[in-house]
Amino acid sequence: MAYFQRETRELVNLDSCELIRSQFGLVSEYWTSVALDYFAEVSDQLLPSAEPSETFFRLLLAALDSLQPAEAARAWRAVTYFSLWALRLSGWLPEMNVCLGCGSVLGDRETSERAFFSRGQAGLVCGHCRGTLAAGTAWELSVESRALAAEMLRRPVAQISGANWDQATASDLRRFLVQQIEAHVERRLTTARLLETELGAASF
Repeated sequence: MAYFQRETRELVNLDSCELIRSQFGLVSEYWTSVALDYFAEVSDQLLPSAEPSETFFRLLLAALDSLQPAEAARAWRAVTYFSLWALRLSGWLPEMNVCLGCGSVLGDRETSERAFFSRGQAGLVCGHCRGTLAAGTAWELSVESRALAAEMLRRPVAQISGANWDQATASDLRRFLVQQIEAHVERRLTTARLLETELGAASF
């Protein structure tokens, strides 16, 4: 891509653009096409204007590669992985094993403490501190989803099994991550609601 920009203008003039690898084949599967729109919306909201980010670019490439071939299961895995790492690279991913209220360790599968979150809360709270959340606005983040998040932070997306994913898989984790993104960009993500429509999660 070649472009030029005048000092006094925010918009650039595009001179030429060469398509290196097409993603057009992915749009034939509905959930995959929505995932592509979600990647674009989140990237537009999180990335600073006119500032290149090599790490975020590599995240996008990895997420796009993981969508091949276009299958719904791959889309759910890619969206969850991308959301987690988009927050991590932006510096906004909260601790997921420590209670925001009392600082207690939420634990692992064997010694797990229940964890809860709510919109506008920058992290997780334990069952004891759940009372600090407004009534009716708390969701639980399961120990399985917390373990999956920890695995995704250690391993590339291609090494996360995507064969058995569906819309319900890690839906609580996606809700938590989307709410964290929306809290920092101070707006609701249109594509996030599209992704979770059939689960009745319009209250994202």
